[in-house]
Amino acid sequence: MPLIPPPASAPPAASPASNILADRTSLGVRLRGLRRARSMTLKELSALTGVALSTLSKMELGQVSISYAKFAAVARALEVDIAQLFGPVTPAEEGRPAPSALRCTLAESPGYMTGAYDYKLLAGQYPQRSMTPMYGRILARDASEFDDYMRHAGQEFLVVLEGEIEIRFENGESLVLAKHDTAYFDSGVGHVYLTRSARPAEIMVVMTPGL
Repeated sequence: MPLIPPPASAPPAASPASNILADRTSLGVRLRGLRRARSMTLKELSALTGVALSTLSKMELGQVSISYAKFAAVARALEVDIAQLFGPVTPAEEGRPAPSALRCTLAESPGYMTGAYDYKLLAGQYPQRSMTPMYGRILARDASEFDDYMRHAGQEFLVVLEGEIEIRFENGESLVLAKHDTAYFDSGVGHVYLTRSARPAEIMVVMTPGL
């Protein structure tokens, strides 16, 4: 009697980190559209944000990835929610109350790659958000992989989902966090995230805007 081969096992489920898209071109188109809608030149936007004019130009052309700090500065200067840079935001129907809660999934959330981090913006559709939640995958292993420490207005809270990370601050302090450890700090203090795991670490981070 011929042997019947065992059924093929189902492919493993994709990691939330595996489907992060780096759609720099679409982001650049949105940035250019928002800037032009405000009749603002690249030079004016550069002056307001502190981001080099050449970097802004490359952003609009989809030629460069940038950090969250630069994203936040550009969104603040353009007076838009950062979610509008990541993807189209559907406005609430006139006269319809805002939802009490919003469900979102990692697979459906817009993502971005910087080289040091991969991240996804969560709940971008929630109206008048006062927090910016993100899922992040930390690839960097040394501070030398960054041009500078990240600094932006507001405060930051994170929880480590997988692996181990180090948060290194420009003042010489550092925090080492294992899975399910948390940290809360002032985002205005220069900082970088580094993975201390064999594989990229995964975090959930929530940022608040500056006052």
